[in-house]
Formats: sequence, C-alpha cells, structure tokens
Amino acid sequence: MHFGTYMGIYWILKFILFPLGFHIPFLSFLFLILTLSVPFIGYYYVRMYRDKICGGSIQFSHAMLFTIFMYMFASLLVAVVHYAYFQFIDHGFIVNSYIQLWDELMVNTPALIENKEVIKETIDAARSLTSINITMQLLSWDVLWGSILAIPTALMVMKKAKPEYDGPVQS
Repeated sequence: MHFGTYMGIYWILKFILFPLGFHIPFLSFLFLILTLSVPFIGYYYVRMYRDKICGGSIQFSHAMLFTIFMYMFASLLVAVVHYAYFQFIDHGFIVNSYIQLWDELMVNTPALIENKEVIKETIDAARSLTSINITMQLLSWDVLWGSILAIPTALMVMKKAKPEYDGPVQS
C-alpha cells in the first residue's frame, strides 16, 4: 500500500505539529489546515491509482475498498507514532494543557460554572486514559473517518471503461 504509506507519513508529520501548537499558535492553525486537506490528498491518491494502475477506469466498490485500505494503513502507521508519543514523550502534557484551557474558560465564562461537575468528570476520565487507550481511540477515530470519506471519494473517482470500437458492424 504505497499510497497508504504516503498518507501515513503525512499524518505523522502533521501530528508533530499538534503538541507544538500548544506553544506556537501558528502551528496549531497549520495542523488544522493540513487536517482539512486530508480528503483532497486522499482523492488525489485514489485518482492517481485509477489512472496509473487501473488504466483510467475503476468501479465504485474497487475505489471504495482502495480508499478504506489506504486510510486504514495510514491509521496503523500513525498509531505507532501516537503510542510512542503518549507512552514516552507526552507525560500528561496534552491533558494538562486542555485542563488549563478549561480552567481559563471557566473563569472567563460564568455560564460554564453550571456544568462544573460534568467538566470535572470529563477531566477525570481524560486523566485516567492510558497510552494504549488514547492510541486505540485515535486509531478507531481515523479508521471511522477514513471509511466515511471513502464514500464520496469513490463516487468522485469512479469511471467506467470506454467500450472499444471495432469498426462498423457487418450484417
């Protein structure tokens, strides 16, 4: 799965921007832009597969399966990096950063005080997640969205083979 590998490398490089975005806001914006461009890159890869490997035509089911497998393979690759990051590098940085953001929101937005107990339970649940829990959650999220994106991608890429013209019909 060459295209899944390329997408996985793209996701890995994109993921590097996520924790850095807590320190440098522009990197958070760049992460968002790169995330929104994933469906377009996926479409480009599937179209390239159709044109270069399949001879310019592909059925909906073939395009759908190819897209799902491409996203699944990319998800598996980035899951390895997610696990390594959350197990060995993060040490609660992202969760603590979100907790700090929630605390600031609670101070600046009095309406959130009503939901303080729900927010506290959510934060406690987030703190209890292990590296493998976070990784599996992100992996399932990536596979789910990849499967959903496969439908419009396959619809846009599918192309029937042109019938070959053998000349005039003789009777």
